[in-house]
Amino acid sequence: MDHLGPSNHTLVTRTDKDRTFGSGSLNTTSSTPLPTPGTVGRDELDIERAFSTSLGARTASTSLAGTTTSTLLGFGMPAFSHSFNNSFQTSRSLQPLIHPPTSPTQSPLMFSKYFWDRGDPELERARAIYFRAYFVGLGAIIVTIFVVFSIYWGSLWHVPDHALQGWVIDFDGGDIGQAVTDGLINTRSWTVHWKPMAASRFPNGHQDIIDAIIDQETTWVAITINSGASSTLQDALYNPSPTYNSSAAISVYAAEARNENAFRNIIRPAVQATLDLIKTKYAIKAASDLASAANGTVAENPTINISTLLAVSPEVIVSPIGYTIVNLIPFNQPVASAVVFVGLIYLLILSFYIVMIAHGAREASGVNRILTTKSLISLRMTSSALGYLLLSFFYSLLNLAFKLNVSHKYGRAGFLVFWMLQYIGMLSVGLALESLITILTARWIPFFMILWIIVDVSVCIFPLDVLPRIYNYGYAAPFYNISKSVRSVVFGTKNTRTSSKLLIIERIA
Repeated sequence: MDHLGPSNHTLVTRTDKDRTFGSGSLNTTSSTPLPTPGTVGRDELDIERAFSTSLGARTASTSLAGTTTSTLLGFGMPAFSHSFNNSFQTSRSLQPLIHPPTSPTQSPLMFSKYFWDRGDPELERARAIYFRAYFVGLGAIIVTIFVVFSIYWGSLWHVPDHALQGWVIDFDGGDIGQAVTDGLINTRSWTVHWKPMAASRFPNGHQDIIDAIIDQETTWVAITINSGASSTLQDALYNPSPTYNSSAAISVYAAEARNENAFRNIIRPAVQATLDLIKTKYAIKAASDLASAANGTVAENPTINISTLLAVSPEVIVSPIGYTIVNLIPFNQPVASAVVFVGLIYLLILSFYIVMIAHGAREASGVNRILTTKSLISLRMTSSALGYLLLSFFYSLLNLAFKLNVSHKYGRAGFLVFWMLQYIGMLSVGLALESLITILTARWIPFFMILWIIVDVSVCIFPLDVLPRIYNYGYAAPFYNISKSVRSVVFGTKNTRTSSKLLIIERIA
């Protein structure tokens, strides 16, 4: 019990009038000594608590020594009159036993309503705001599907829209060389456009062609009719030999690692279909000529023995010419698919996280309202550059953990080159987000991120040579240049690091 003061004061009597509480009434007309100021009676507390529980938030008036005293029922103790307080000085204030009642003007309790409740203006207003914000965002996403996603679908819808460049080089100069060259040139193909090249342009023979494909990338595929193909076949007809290899007549050169999708879906199918047709036609013609020679109707070939030929070298008759596809740089690291395509999307998403984290940090700390413009720009650039440097390093380590060989072309320095490529790539895509978040704000920047991803990814699947001309923007796109440079580090394709970095740095600026 709380002590109200010294205990050596005189007693004061009280007259209580009718109080009604619970199911009965309390009628007292007696002079009852009040407890000493040092102690409040237990019966007094019990009555006051019961009374306040029964009547709730109402106020009762009591008469104390001829003076009206107002009792606040929201508390467990009576509020004594001014005359009483003049006699007794309290040593400390009384503490409330229950909370005061809620005023009708206060806000309603949280978590107390249902979404579809009727007749509540506040809830109806909140519901209208919710629906407006929700459907505006939903509409923006629908627009994004048809406007932005169409960019990616368009890059796959009509592939190839243009034919790849292919060379035909006749080192044979005989009957086979002429037949194959004419067959390729006269073939109407929307996948590979075959262009005859003079053999004199390649003084070093096949090595010059390999350099043109790998180091210069002036053509996607080259077909050579090898020297002596016609004379070797003629010798096999007159002097049958089991060592005759028809596939040595024609060689096909291409580099799968330059673009595995182009090699697997365009180049190889086109080459196989065209050369299979050519060699079938040539085999039919050669069989007809062989039959005429065996019957003695061809004067220059009167001594061919078909029986011996079939017994010793049947390939000369069944398949007089064939071809060999030489994959100069195979795409022999499947984990590299994550680096040259899907991993680029992850880099952009990581860059987006850095942008949002830095934005949240500025908002939470308030530095965007404290710093000068120059200092704020420096802070944003430094935060982005440092974050991208660290993330690109750990991203590069992840690839090493899964045994990606980055030392194929540059040795031990390959990892450093690979890391810097990822870092510059993150800068190119991340700083674009960092600059536009100021204009678009954090609410709309995710929509630009989707556009940024689609625009970059659309030019990385197939070569730009086979895409519609509208996709030529890819030559300046970060993903396209990063992908080409990574292929150089991982597989040893054309060294595009300098040109790609310049384009990426220009993009950053």
